[in-house]
Amino acid sequence: MIFGDIESLAAELPASGALAGIDLGTATIGVAASDTRRRVASPVETIRRTKPGRDISALIAICEPREVVGLILGLPLNMDGSEGPRCQATRAFARNVARSTELPIAFWDERLSTVAAERALLEADMSRRRRGQVIDHVAASYILQGALDRICHLEAT
Repeated sequence: MIFGDIESLAAELPASGALAGIDLGTATIGVAASDTRRRVASPVETIRRTKPGRDISALIAICEPREVVGLILGLPLNMDGSEGPRCQATRAFARNVARSTELPIAFWDERLSTVAAERALLEADMSRRRRGQVIDHVAASYILQGALDRICHLEAT
């Protein structure tokens, strides 16, 4: 099931269980996962995209052992908040994932997540080559952490 926002997803989630964050790119898919209490997002892996079915199988294979109960997919909005072709591709990917798993899916505004991840990796004095290897799943952790913080805020109110 695909939810339009985090609030709707949060209302349907079980009391505990990990969430996965996804940074969908044209060549890669960055994946992050939370702890079961949904407080901290950690980078997990970057999937090299091949075919949609294989990409989704690889994503599900990452989620299953972590007992993920929901997916947060970064939505690449334009800086003015409008949706462009990348958003359409992301929504199509979500529909394909929803056909392959029962996991609920919600979108999270990913504007500037890759910029923030790049800045953090530069501050860690990581080489350009190593940054290229990890940037996508680090960006996924930024996407997921934003959603986790929102869910935590909702639970507190």
